Amino acid sequence: MKLTYYGQSTIELVADGKTLLFDPFITPNELAKNIDINSLKPDYILVSHGHGDHVADLVTIAKSSGAKVICIAEIAGWLGKQGVDNTHGMNIGGGFNFDFGRVKMVNAVHSSALPDGSNGGNPAGFLIYAESKVIYFAGDTALTYDMKLLADENLDWALLPLGDNYTMGADDAIKAAAFINCKNIIGVHYDSFPVIKIDKEEVAGKFVKAGLNLKLPAIGESMDL
Repeated sequence: MKLTYYGQSTIELVADGKTLLFDPFITPNELAKNIDINSLKPDYILVSHGHGDHVADLVTIAKSSGAKVICIAEIAGWLGKQGVDNTHGMNIGGGFNFDFGRVKMVNAVHSSALPDGSNGGNPAGFLIYAESKVIYFAGDTALTYDMKLLADENLDWALLPLGDNYTMGADDAIKAAAFINCKNIIGVHYDSFPVIKIDKEEVAGKFVKAGLNLKLPAIGESMDL
């Protein structure tokens, strides 16, 4: 399984020969200016919620790639109005088996509205079961006791927001790692805007002190999971 980071919360995950793209926000992100969205040809796009910094390139990439979009039902409905019909609507607590593995939609504590003001449904995170691994993509979320429900999932990796202000920050992410019983953490949702800029050295030190393995990949960097 291979992961590539494209900034903010945008990641690409290659699992069982299929390419999954999460929360595509690349074109408006100055930090990701060297990433060409035309080169991205995902088989699936997973969307955690409707905010612009998670869906900015969603319609463009969905149309150019023909990817199936996995998202909350309300976003699926909105996409239909944008001319994107290849969607798979879900809701919190539901799971579905795809050709690369299983996806379960889990709770996130945040807000959600689409860029044009349409109802974005509830924000969500995802559990990905593929290649005998379990990956948790938390989406934009605060620390929540619901995360304790994931403790027995035997998570291999968790992608957690670190930027604070709009989501939990590093200190709460460390608590979240304990709640979900996962020591391998990939940080997302930081540095794209001034209010979510982090001191990487300080954050990394906190995770080391907590006995956690934190990865902060550079934009465009890939890693094997």
